[in-house]
Amino acid sequence: MKIGGVVVYGGAPRGSVVPLLLRRRSVSLRVFSSSSYSSISDHVSFVKDVAATQPPQHLSHLLNILKTRGETIVSPGARQGLIPLAIPLTKNSSGNVTALLRWPTAPPEMEMPVVEVRKHGVWLLAKTVDQFIHRVIVEEDVKNSQERNEAVFNASADAGKKLYRTGDFAESGISNLDVYLLKKVGIFPDIIERKVMRHFEEGDHVSALVTGEFYTKKEHFPGFARPFAFNAEVLLRVGRKVEAKDAARGALKSPWWTLGCKYEDVANIAQWDDEQIEYIKERVTEEGRQEDIKKGKAPEQVVLDEAAFLLDLASVEGEWDDYLERIAKCYEEAGLPDVAKFILYRD
Repeated sequence: MKIGGVVVYGGAPRGSVVPLLLRRRSVSLRVFSSSSYSSISDHVSFVKDVAATQPPQHLSHLLNILKTRGETIVSPGARQGLIPLAIPLTKNSSGNVTALLRWPTAPPEMEMPVVEVRKHGVWLLAKTVDQFIHRVIVEEDVKNSQERNEAVFNASADAGKKLYRTGDFAESGISNLDVYLLKKVGIFPDIIERKVMRHFEEGDHVSALVTGEFYTKKEHFPGFARPFAFNAEVLLRVGRKVEAKDAARGALKSPWWTLGCKYEDVANIAQWDDEQIEYIKERVTEEGRQEDIKKGKAPEQVVLDEAAFLLDLASVEGEWDDYLERIAKCYEEAGLPDVAKFILYRD
């Protein structure tokens, strides 16, 4: 529960999860291609000049891999209707957008995650670009020769060779792909959740509960609410309603746009109606702002918290564009003009 308007993440107030303390600098913005085709160099420039952060080392390899898999490279500025923290990379035949997530606040060593953009937020695909590439080439390597897409290995180029040696899965003695990925590549939300569901199918509720709890360890997916939301579902399934309620309420302390589902789905388990939404709406009023300042909160932190709350509210209906101006204004008032420009940028 966001009592007092602050939820701690990694030792910092909740609002500070959203804006990254960037140094002031003048940025000359250029218009990025808004056509169905956008060059790979556009994305590297966009990350540097608009998102004002360091591009992942193997971003070009990732884009080449996605293109090889049949996805269409889209302009990084084609962000209408998307969560404003996303940097679009590609769109697949179903219309799903793969993107980088530009955490406005992140430890210096944390790279931008790869996500799938959804109406109510994002789904984490991989914690880093390298992790995503590593998984893709392993999954290609385990296919038989008729199904394998050799072009994926070529697209991964030197990055792929650095991350994985062809044939290593077969030589590992591990028969299950998911097990190999978890041991050798990294922890992925979809694999963990699939593992839990497999335990349920086998009637092993204890292992399902243990895996669900493992999912929520803070070092695995810092800043993401999804592990806690899923664990609440697991607890509810085995009849632990009180624990499920607590887990769901814990999930709602993290950004709602990282729940991996609708806000209402988690709020129902938490046994909350609209009181959380109403509470946040109060916090983002001028009265709420002045109340926080009277309590001794620094003005900069007040507006950063407000930006985080506005992102939460936008995620409920997925109406991101309705909140852009207010979110950007919060960052501007906090002395973060680069973040404000990034939030507002559209082709």
